[in-house]
Amino acid sequence: MDWKFLQGLLSGVNKYSTAFGRIWLSVVFVFRVLVYVVAAERVWSDDQGLFDCNTRQPGCTNICYDYFFPISHIRLWALQLIFVTCPSFMVVLHVAYREERERKYRAKHGEDTRLYDNPGQKHGGLWWTYLMSLFIKTGFEIIFLYLLHYIYDSFKLPRKVQCDIKPCPNLVDCYISRPTEKTIFTYFMVGASVMCVVLNICEIFYLIALRLVNLRHRGSVHTSSRKIYPSTKSDDSKSSLKG
Repeated sequence: MDWKFLQGLLSGVNKYSTAFGRIWLSVVFVFRVLVYVVAAERVWSDDQGLFDCNTRQPGCTNICYDYFFPISHIRLWALQLIFVTCPSFMVVLHVAYREERERKYRAKHGEDTRLYDNPGQKHGGLWWTYLMSLFIKTGFEIIFLYLLHYIYDSFKLPRKVQCDIKPCPNLVDCYISRPTEKTIFTYFMVGASVMCVVLNICEIFYLIALRLVNLRHRGSVHTSSRKIYPSTKSDDSKSSLKG
C-alpha cells in the first residue's frame, strides 16, 4: 500500500479542517500510519511462520492458525485506516465542485463577480458534507474496534491456544510468537483509534454549536434591523405597489 500517496491526499484536507480536524490528522499520521509502517508491519511479519503447535501432523498448524487468526491484525488496521480516511475526501471533492462553479460563474459574468466569498468556507451544503464525513468516520472507527474485539474475543493476545480441528490428531497446544509485544501494539492502536473517535465527537459538537451561535446571531441582527428601519420598509412597499 502506498502510504505516501494517502498522506499527500490527506494533506489537502488539512486546510479545510477545523482545529479538531487538524489534531485528528496529526494523530492519524503520527500515532497510526507512522507506527503501522515503521513498527507494526514488522512485528506481524512472521506471525504465521512462528506459529508453532506441538504436533507434526501435516496441515494441523495451518488450520489452527487460520481458525484463531481469520484476518491478521495488520490487515484489519490497514482496512480501518483506508475506511476512516476516505470520508475526508468528500470535503475536498465538494470544495473542488464549488471552485469549478466559481470558475464558470466568473467566465460568464466577469472576473469581478463572485459566487462564493470563500469556496472552502463551511456553510450551506459544505457544512452538511463536513458533518456527514465526521459521522461516517466515527461509525467506521467503532465498527472496526468492534470487529477486532469480536474476532479475537479480546484485545489481549494469549500466549497459548488449544486446537482440535481436523486434521489435528487430538487436542494440541499452539503458541503465538511474541504475544506480549503484539498485545502492546494492539492496545496502542486501539487507544489511538479511541482518541480519534473522541476528537471526531468533539468536532461534531463544535460544528453544531458554532452553527447554532451563527444562526442566533443572524436572527438577532435581522430583528434589530427591522426595529431600526420600520418606516423605510413600509415606504418601499408602498412605492412598489404604486409603481
